Amino acid sequence: MINFKTVTILRAFLCFTLSLVMSNSVAQQATKISPGVWKIVYGEQEAIKPSDFKAKEMADAMGKLPAGNDVPLVLKGIKFSQMSSGVLAELGMEDNERFYGFGLQVNTFEQRGLRREIRTNSQTIGNLGFSHAPMPFYISSKGYGVLVNSSRYVNFYMGSQHKLAEATAGKETAKANEPGSSPEELYRNKNRSSSNVEIQIKGAKGMEILVFEGPTMRNVMERYNLYSGGGALPPMWGLGFKYRAKNTFTQAEVLDFSKYFRDNHIPCDMFGLEPGWQTAAYSCSYVWNKDKYPTPDSLISIMNGRGYKLNLWEHAYTHPTSPIFSAIAPFSGNYKVWNGAVPDFTLPKARAIFGDYHNNTFIKKGILSFKLDECDAAYYDDGSGEWSFPDIARFPSGMDGEQMRQSFGLLYQKTLLDEYRKENIRSMMEVRASHLFASPYNAAIYTDMYDHGDFVKMIINSGFSGTNWSPEVRDIRSEEDLIRRLQTSAMSAHMNVNCWFLKNLPWYQFERDKNNKDILLPNAKEIEQKVKKLIETRMSLIPYLYAAFADYHYKGIPPFRAMVMDYPDDKETFKLDNQYMMGESIMCAPFINGASTRDVYFPAGNWYDFNSGKKYAGAQKHKITMSLTEMPMFVKEGTILPLAKPIEFVSPTTVFDITCKVYGNAEVKPVHLFEDDSNNFGYEANKFAWLNLNWKNGKGSTTRDGKQVKKLYNISSWSKVE
Repeated sequence: MINFKTVTILRAFLCFTLSLVMSNSVAQQATKISPGVWKIVYGEQEAIKPSDFKAKEMADAMGKLPAGNDVPLVLKGIKFSQMSSGVLAELGMEDNERFYGFGLQVNTFEQRGLRREIRTNSQTIGNLGFSHAPMPFYISSKGYGVLVNSSRYVNFYMGSQHKLAEATAGKETAKANEPGSSPEELYRNKNRSSSNVEIQIKGAKGMEILVFEGPTMRNVMERYNLYSGGGALPPMWGLGFKYRAKNTFTQAEVLDFSKYFRDNHIPCDMFGLEPGWQTAAYSCSYVWNKDKYPTPDSLISIMNGRGYKLNLWEHAYTHPTSPIFSAIAPFSGNYKVWNGAVPDFTLPKARAIFGDYHNNTFIKKGILSFKLDECDAAYYDDGSGEWSFPDIARFPSGMDGEQMRQSFGLLYQKTLLDEYRKENIRSMMEVRASHLFASPYNAAIYTDMYDHGDFVKMIINSGFSGTNWSPEVRDIRSEEDLIRRLQTSAMSAHMNVNCWFLKNLPWYQFERDKNNKDILLPNAKEIEQKVKKLIETRMSLIPYLYAAFADYHYKGIPPFRAMVMDYPDDKETFKLDNQYMMGESIMCAPFINGASTRDVYFPAGNWYDFNSGKKYAGAQKHKITMSLTEMPMFVKEGTILPLAKPIEFVSPTTVFDITCKVYGNAEVKPVHLFEDDSNNFGYEANKFAWLNLNWKNGKGSTTRDGKQVKKLYNISSWSKVE
């Protein structure tokens, strides 16, 4: 007779045996799905994945990147297993291997030794991996990228945990740890990073992993961006300067305020209206408030006539008084947010209802972009602060709240950008959340957080995520803080000053109360001139930046990227998280928190101060001091830098007058500028040209390749910087 104890032992043995079998489960064979992209699948797959909404890959461009025919080594050793809590994948890593990525991370750069929780959130909590655009995608210094194709929360242990077998194997050399004298010392992980990567999706019964080949980290990102559909190519005006006005402004106040930039000849391309333009904002009605904006068509016409591209703030939670509420409610989740419906944008019908209304009401009437707010998530560190829909929410598509939270910002962008595409209009939007495969989207991510150092890290990490990041200028403590933040914004994908709570310009008064009471700074006009010069510098860089974004689209090269991408063998760049490359030839070194002096590392070769032309020898650090009128940018030797005469705004008839600066005596590399009608999608039908800039025997020359639809540049002069 078998007693209870025997049964218990047998059960335990069977469970242990099953766990061993599962821990050594063999996934189906890895398959090559695109040039340099491999897929491996294990278990029962999710019904909806991020790749379901991906644009068509640019296979021809991907085929030009170096790639092998053998299954990447990282896939050969992968093990999958099913746990009671979800599915687990285990991979190895080398001792000297480093990791980057995980989307638009906020306060970390090199990721080895960390636990990463990929969870969309409106506020950072410690350094767990929460972000506005976290992604289950990391890049290895060994030249490959690993992507988990899931909309669920995905946990990564990047060598942060140690298995018992490691302790047993090292017991001969193990040393006892001395107890600490503080809680921090007691709980600090004193073990070096392990050699394991573990990936867990809770609640899932299967996993799909994509591996992107290199052979370099930069090649990995180029391949990922091209696989996503190519990098974003914004209209030229989207690379100018944006000002967001006070949320209480009326139509009359907007029209009066907008005269400032034109009267003072300060460049401004985009003008944003905050929540007050609607009849209801939390949730949104998407209806003009006629008490404040009695004639919106007239407003749009006048602002467009002044060269402004109007941007409207909104979010997707639809108020019961909205004209689309009744139609969209059946295609929404079962929980409301701020009393509004949450559309299920995975459904074509929901996208059509929302998109058609915006197209007919706004896009066709001249609104050129939107600010898509509140599409991330609630404050996870505050039990009473959960303003968004919960993880337990259910949506008609079958998605739950967790999956929708990860996908919502991306699908929201897609819904409205698709409407602009229908009208053959290129837009440049702002959005507060995104996810995998967002590379083609003309949108810049922003945040309510405000640490300057984190903002710089996010510019750098955007290059590992296929996103555009906007370090907007908002709260200001001093003149130095204002200018240094404006410089950082000018050295980013989207230059934006958000004054939703200020009546007057921030350079007229920093303090909110004094600003709104018209108590202005005594040196306001002096600061204004510094601001004007800074914005003009941004405008002079538009041709250079536009070419960088064209390379992003056609070649997948991130326009803003970490130094380690371009200098992967230089140890000084491995953890360098406060400098970055902008385009092919400019290194940016922002001065943070109003500083006037900082150390700058220069990789091998000669570099030139953008302002003075002073030469710096590379492969070393230099202590750099800069005034508030100097941009912290440095140009590589051998560069042809096209600098445009600043204009006040980009118009359909704009032709940039360009001076080409040639740096140093090393071999000068040819440079190309992209020419097309940047307001539409003609480039997709090969309606574009490349203007090639060359320097030989002390003379500059130009040639054109392609179909010139529109001349954008006039090369007026060349100069040498030695």
